[in-house]
Amino acid sequence: MALTQMPMYELRSLVDAVLPDVDAVGKSFVSLVVFVFDESPSGSDLYVGCSNGELLRLSIQRNSPSEIGFYSLLSRQSIPSNKAIDDIGNRNIFIYTLPNLDLVQIPPVRNVVTFAVDEQHVCRGPPKADTAQPTDPVDLCVLKKTSVALYILRERLIFQKEIPLPSRATLARRNGKFLCVADQKFYNMIDLHAASMLQLLPLSQTEGSGPVKPFILVINEVEFLILSWTGNGTLGLFIDGNGDPVRGTLQWPTHPKAVAFDHPHVMALMTDDSIQIHNIDSQELVQKVPAPSIIDRTALFSTGSAFFVPSVQRSTKLRPTSVPLLRTAAAPSHTTVLEGYNIDSDVIVDTL
Repeated sequence: MALTQMPMYELRSLVDAVLPDVDAVGKSFVSLVVFVFDESPSGSDLYVGCSNGELLRLSIQRNSPSEIGFYSLLSRQSIPSNKAIDDIGNRNIFIYTLPNLDLVQIPPVRNVVTFAVDEQHVCRGPPKADTAQPTDPVDLCVLKKTSVALYILRERLIFQKEIPLPSRATLARRNGKFLCVADQKFYNMIDLHAASMLQLLPLSQTEGSGPVKPFILVINEVEFLILSWTGNGTLGLFIDGNGDPVRGTLQWPTHPKAVAFDHPHVMALMTDDSIQIHNIDSQELVQKVPAPSIIDRTALFSTGSAFFVPSVQRSTKLRPTSVPLLRTAAAPSHTTVLEGYNIDSDVIVDTL
């Protein structure tokens, strides 16, 4: 174990209370958080799905670039079914446009167990606001009790084909033509082009261990990470679409409550609410974030795009800095000096 001297990750509070008026009576809890980078002047938007069926849009509010700004509620609306965002019953799929959360009219897709958007499409990020090019299509897998249905989303949702499943899936992640699926006992790899399935690693390698929560992460265009309980700890195995190991393994003393990936680090929320961070290249534990004293941690989420994190920490170290701007050889030989925090020219400002 080689813990770094300087912490790479720090915790920041984004929103103190998502729905304070409802949380007070215990009827609403955040069930899904999605961070979306928005290239509007506001900086970034944060979208929150709640267990009372509401979908929220929060945005940074600030009057000038020098202000810290904080997330505040910009809009809220209920999904058509008025059910929890992650309701475990008869699920439907609803698609919204960003940033205004306009509901896209699509044919009903019902009896959904889970779904998986191609992670290679997610990593593309949102389109530029000033571009005239049409939005790229998005590949989507919808898993039902006995099958996986393939769709492509353009101006409308287009059904492609359906592949039967031998057992009900509980979790899935898509990476190009490969779909990694967990059922009640095993991880499986599905080649969507060949419509073939390969059984991989069991969720638990010990008998009588009880239910084990599956985890699947997409690492890059050819790699997945899957977690398996061994009886003495949890093993993280990196595999490609053919099910072959591609690098060393990760290990945790207990089975994590949640995992997330921020290249090149895998973050695991442990049962004691601490967070362990491993480097995927060295497979070493590089940082531990201790458990909080009051608030319980329940989940980890990662985002492929940037988002704004308001913070006043170290703000006292910011100071005006004189920066010489060197002219080209053809220009008069003199130097211009600017002072300030924000300079639009191509200069580097030392803020520490």
